[in-house]
Parts: sequence; structure tokens; C-alpha cells
Amino acid sequence: MLAIVATTAYLLLFYLPQQDALAGSSATSLSSTSSPPTQEEWKILYVNQGNALVDESNFSALVTTVKSHGFNTIFFQVYRSGVLLFTSNELSYFVATAHTGNISFFFSLYFTDSSQKIPSSIFNLGEDGISLDMSTLPLSSQLSLLSTLRDSYHGGKTAVTTTDFSTTLKPDLLILETYSPADRQYLHQGVIGGVEVLATANRQDYEQQIQYSLANSDGVMVFDYYGLALKGY
Repeated sequence: MLAIVATTAYLLLFYLPQQDALAGSSATSLSSTSSPPTQEEWKILYVNQGNALVDESNFSALVTTVKSHGFNTIFFQVYRSGVLLFTSNELSYFVATAHTGNISFFFSLYFTDSSQKIPSSIFNLGEDGISLDMSTLPLSSQLSLLSTLRDSYHGGKTAVTTTDFSTTLKPDLLILETYSPADRQYLHQGVIGGVEVLATANRQDYEQQIQYSLANSDGVMVFDYYGLALKGY
């Protein structure tokens, strides 16, 4: 997953808590109301903690944005490069708050090295699933991590976000990071397409990409919350 470490990323760390304008805006590309997702209508917003931190202090703004933009699921990065970013109590708070808004909530784990392990302390905190973000790892390591998750985790769905459009991985949800026009040929039923906000030319382009993904796959994952705030969509 693309990590943005430019100066604007650090500036937005302080900007996100005051996202009243963003939270109050309306995206016409998705349904205006949130509802429990089915396998045919996943509308996911990814939160990349490497771009701008979202924690208890500004989590309510994220929930408001998700609902006003028509998303029904959050992929919330809780683990980066071997480091668990939150306590169990904090994770339980995120889950409960999201569920109050009728939003499904997945813990997203970002792996950068094959030696990194899945933290079992995040299991069964009420989350709807766990997503593995591990495209930079060798296939053998990806297979091992997904197998470990399936064997040890039974509290929700398994998901994988990947840049390998021919992957043989078979989680419950497979999200292809189809962030360029050439990638759209790989969309089909049985996978979920991806849209990267910062790679879109304008709001119209963003909305067209979302509609294409919804029409040609099982849903859409938008990467990411930071990009929505920066672009002002």
C-alpha cells in the first residue's frame, strides 16, 4: 500500500480532527446511507495510519465522513511494520463506535517483513474481520500469514488487499488495488476493486472510477481517508 510521507502528510495529522467540512460533504458516487454490506456491495474506506493518525481524539470525524460519503465498511490500520498501534481497549472503542453507526469494521495489518507476526491480541474484540496488507512480501510468506489467520481466527471474515492481480490467495474478501486505468481490466465478480483518491484527476474522475468498480466487481475500496481530506471530495 502506498505510504505518503511528504510534508503534507504530517500537516494533515493535525488537520484531520477538525474535519467538519469533510464530514458534512456528500459524495454522489455512493449510496447516501450506510447499511450492513453484502458480498455484492462492499463500500470500504481504508484508513492508512502512515499518512495521518486517526485515534480516539478524531475517530468520530472518521465515522461521520464514512456515513456522509455512503461507505459501509472501514478498513482501519491497527498494525504497521511489526508494531501494534493501539491497546485492546482502544480497539474495542473503535469497533463499538463504528457499529453504533451501522458500519462494519475490519482491523487492517500492514506487513513489511516476513518475520512479522499477526498479533493475536486483536482477535475477537467485536470486529467484523481482519485484513492483511502484505503485497511486498514473497508469496510464500503471504500464503503462510493467510493460513495462520484462517487457522487461528474465527471471529469474522478474512480479507487481503493486494497489488498482485493474478494472486492465488483466497480470503473471504480479495481487494485488488486497481489504482490506474490499465488495472481495471482485472476487475470481475468475486473480487473488490480499488480507487486511490490521490491518483484521481478530479471529483468526476473519482466518482467514475467508483461507479466502474461497483459495476464490475463486488464493491469498492477507497484508499484512503487522508486522500479524501486532502482532495476535499
